[in-house]
Amino acid sequence: MAPIIRRSGQGGGVWLHNAAMPRSSQILADAAGPLPAPGPWQSEQAVALLRNVQRLTAPNPGFMTGPGTNSYLVGDAASGYIAIDPGPADDAHLERLWQAARHADGSGGHIEAIVCTHSHPDHSPGAAPLQALCQARSGRAPTIWGLPSGPHARANSQFAPDRDVADGQHLHLQAPGGQAHTLQAIHTPGHASNHVCLVLLQDGLLFSGDHILNGSTTVIDPPDGNMAHYLDSLDALTRACQAHAVDFILPAHGHPLPDALGAIAKLKAHRLAREAKIAAVMQANPAGDPDQWLPLAYDDVDARLWPVAKRSLLAHVERIQMLQARPAPSA
Repeated sequence: MAPIIRRSGQGGGVWLHNAAMPRSSQILADAAGPLPAPGPWQSEQAVALLRNVQRLTAPNPGFMTGPGTNSYLVGDAASGYIAIDPGPADDAHLERLWQAARHADGSGGHIEAIVCTHSHPDHSPGAAPLQALCQARSGRAPTIWGLPSGPHARANSQFAPDRDVADGQHLHLQAPGGQAHTLQAIHTPGHASNHVCLVLLQDGLLFSGDHILNGSTTVIDPPDGNMAHYLDSLDALTRACQAHAVDFILPAHGHPLPDALGAIAKLKAHRLAREAKIAAVMQANPAGDPDQWLPLAYDDVDARLWPVAKRSLLAHVERIQMLQARPAPSA
């Protein structure tokens, strides 16, 4: 069955805003809490986080990807699944995604839709080959959702979905008489201009893509990345977590984060503290340039990370200069 598509506020019911998070019916029988305790990283099989959420980690560990890109399957054998971030075009990983999306008879390929949080090369290239795999084996091609890459995206981050997902749009799966699984899209530019996050409304989970990571802060790389947009998007996620009782964040890299609101507040405070430090360095060294400001503003960071940190420094400088250019409020 194809997912039912609707705008925020259409259909649904009280559960969209006041559900117990996550639903007890979806918690695994052997879980110590709402979600199972983190286990060692592996890419060979799906990891069940809830009865209706599976994580498969792509075999692309590295400096920028940590243990690898987390792909997620949301849904069940009756409703079908929405695949979030199929990752790189890795045949073995895509085969495992296909096999994990099981029908009631145990056969794979029950993928009803594919959603990419953004177009970076560790997230979206697997979408088209996963769609083709479904088409070849079942005769049905799930729609690829997301937002097209922006005009400043790098050459390896080009992406065009089958359908654009709108801010607030619902992707809804439910078999007759079965459990509902509804993802609400939230446009969150900052890390990438076409970045979206997704809230699983019934279970209080935020799929954060690269906007929020576990274990590191995401790189903001202008011009497609924008620090002002990134911080505004954190505020949008705070509002969404408050509105939908979100407790857990499921990032594209790293284990789940509990206390969603606390994690977002901590992340924003960290970014603003770094920006204040950069602003102080700029003020003390007005004739300097980013290469000179970098070791002073990131003196608490391993120097081997400075080339990557410089990208975020440039994004902070851009925002600082934007704020300085604003006219002073009238008395």
